[in-house]
Amino acid sequence: MTRQLPQSMRANERLHAMVPGGAHTYAKGDDQYPENLAPVISHGRGAQVWDVDGNSYIEYGSGLRAVSLGHVHPRVSEAAHREIDRGANFARPSIVEERAAAKFLETVPTAEMVKFAKNGSDATTAAVKLARAATGRPLVAICRDHAFFSTDDWFIGTTPMSSGIPGEVTDLTVSFPYGDLPATEQVLREHEGRIACLILEASTQLEPPPGYLAGLRELADRYGCVLVFDEMITGFRWSEAGAQGLYGVTPDLSTFGKALGNGFAVSALAGRRELMELGGLRTGGERVFLLSTTHGAETHSLAAAIAVMETYTEEGIAARLHALGDRLAAGVREVAASAGVGEHVVVRGRASNLVFGTLDAEKKPSQDYRTLFLRQLVTGGILGPSFVVSSALSEEDIDRTVEVVSQACLVYRKALDADDPAPWLGGRPVKPVFRRRV
Repeated sequence: MTRQLPQSMRANERLHAMVPGGAHTYAKGDDQYPENLAPVISHGRGAQVWDVDGNSYIEYGSGLRAVSLGHVHPRVSEAAHREIDRGANFARPSIVEERAAAKFLETVPTAEMVKFAKNGSDATTAAVKLARAATGRPLVAICRDHAFFSTDDWFIGTTPMSSGIPGEVTDLTVSFPYGDLPATEQVLREHEGRIACLILEASTQLEPPPGYLAGLRELADRYGCVLVFDEMITGFRWSEAGAQGLYGVTPDLSTFGKALGNGFAVSALAGRRELMELGGLRTGGERVFLLSTTHGAETHSLAAAIAVMETYTEEGIAARLHALGDRLAAGVREVAASAGVGEHVVVRGRASNLVFGTLDAEKKPSQDYRTLFLRQLVTGGILGPSFVVSSALSEEDIDRTVEVVSQACLVYRKALDADDPAPWLGGRPVKPVFRRRV
């Protein structure tokens, strides 16, 4: 099947002329898609999107995992529209702020206070600042096996895209491996009395080893540092109460975003009252300039968040995401095995947050084979940088996706047999987001 995207290609050119990178998020760049197959989206509804050329797609990983209920979810849209008509921003807090905070703390009962912002980076950086203020220590310890924490210098300076960030800033960030308590303790010992916090995702593609999160909790307490869970992805997708609610380990601070707004811009910093109040007005100590954003309390975004939390808790959305993901993972594994590529097209991660790996003949990750696979998906009507599901997907959508993957796997097998995926790439390969040069 051939898809023509002339209007999308022209729109991409116009975007590059006006917007650095051609998109406002690097992960949405056209370098992440096969050449001439980077659709520019016109609109979406449910689990389906349409590009400006009129092509429709079943979509995965919607909004970089943010749109977990599907596009234009009636309950969320109605809540946002209602507040837009009542005013978006005022000189004093709106009552919606109080309602949103109450609903969040009811939904995530392990948190004692919450403050809202517009993006995840601001929330995680605020957590780092609180940890440094509370401990008086300069160093941040990040989990080196997790892909992203913030656009701010303390994290981006540790990636290949560190240009413009002084080494003095980067030197204040150290790292530890996921799942390895002895190695983490070694880092704490090497920098004893200097590490303000340990920050990580409680779970990603791998489930935490038995006792690991509880062990981290104990290490943080013993070495006097703050334990921070980045729940941008795990929040709501793992359970309505986040990963901390699912695994039964309470961090000192945690950060939420993505699924919280179903596409609306809202994030949250939450945690222990003792720490959070350092950024408030009821502490007798030195004040911390925590989160103070002009648009952090937009009424329509907070109303959307309330509707999202209500929908998750009342309709069992987390369970539905897991059921859909289980169906998709089983189907993909079956057709990949049938085509003889079961060890090359692999599905990983929790059912509610699936990604796929594309491995070459040596079973090593391959951007060329990823390009081949993505090309087959897009031309088959699947827009899937990942296999992260939304609750708007139907079982029929999942089955259709598996059909397209089945055809893609047949092509994949041909490329492996030829020991050369190039004839099926259609142009340059897709590229990693974090790379030093264009």
